[in-house]
Amino acid sequence: MALSRVCWARAALWGAAVAPGTLVTRRVQLGRFGPAWGALRSSKLHLSPKADVKSLISYVVTKTKAISGKYHEFLSRHFPRFYVLYTTFMKGIKLLWADGKKARRIRTNMWKHNIKFHQLSYREMEHLRQFRRDVTKCLFVGIISIPPFANYLVFLLMYLFPRQLLVKHFWTPKQQTDFLDIYHALRKKSHPEIIGSLEKVIPLISDAGLRRHLTDLCAKLQNGTRPAVPDILAVRQCFSGHPLGINHLQALQMKALSRAMLLTPYLPPPLLRWRLKTHTTVISQLDRALAKLGIGQLNAQEVKSACYLRGLNSTHIAEDRCRTWLEEWLQISCSLKEAELSLLLHNVVLLSANYLEARR
Repeated sequence: MALSRVCWARAALWGAAVAPGTLVTRRVQLGRFGPAWGALRSSKLHLSPKADVKSLISYVVTKTKAISGKYHEFLSRHFPRFYVLYTTFMKGIKLLWADGKKARRIRTNMWKHNIKFHQLSYREMEHLRQFRRDVTKCLFVGIISIPPFANYLVFLLMYLFPRQLLVKHFWTPKQQTDFLDIYHALRKKSHPEIIGSLEKVIPLISDAGLRRHLTDLCAKLQNGTRPAVPDILAVRQCFSGHPLGINHLQALQMKALSRAMLLTPYLPPPLLRWRLKTHTTVISQLDRALAKLGIGQLNAQEVKSACYLRGLNSTHIAEDRCRTWLEEWLQISCSLKEAELSLLLHNVVLLSANYLEARR
């Protein structure tokens, strides 16, 4: 009883000092945060954790960009040659990474929709083909850098031998032109050997008309004359069976053709034959996809790359001439049967051997 009287007395005194509405409001505030919290808390404490993280990230990104810009300015001012190599290397990494992401999207789409390689569009087929070759080259660099501290030696080797160890993404514009000229000079050395092997098999051809056409074709090539498309198509039957069919080529012929296609000739004959057949089949599929797309849909860089892949050194040839040459190539390629793919393989030499000399 005494305790209850004390409580009632305190309630009476509190009620005399505070209005009933204020008592309710004050009690509600005390139940939530207390009356003094609103005055003590600052406005920054009301920010959400996500906003704080975003502001911190933006601050770090801004500072990083500023430091990177100063670093680039320092390199370009004091070490201009190294700066060119550094920017080329960083750009190459971004391009190679973007190519990998695009190749992955194409592969995923092929898997989801059950699409074969030859059913892709021309640009998708060409992207996968080129990325496969780039990854193979980069894989070799990755393997030799596995041992401890070997990465420092690899960096030195990449600096000294960029053509052999790096892909085109890491070449400077001048290096791209110079290296393409070097590669074409290497494959051009195989042209006389390939033409000589054609001459040697002329007596083995049973049809007299085919022997005459092939003799005339070899004579034009040796005299510096560029054969026309009908001259090449006239001998197509010689390349469907013995002795010039892809399954009847000798080891020396396959080695020379591998050098002309910028493929390694240092493989056993069965692997050389398989690789030549696979490479030629891919080019034939690319040709049919390109004919469906139309040469007019390609930009200048795509046209020059397509010509270079097929044996023409397009780095020093005008774009319109490259388009004309590519049209002639497609005219031959799209008219060949699967059994005549050996002619497409030899066409790397037949159609491009005397092109520059004929234009002069």
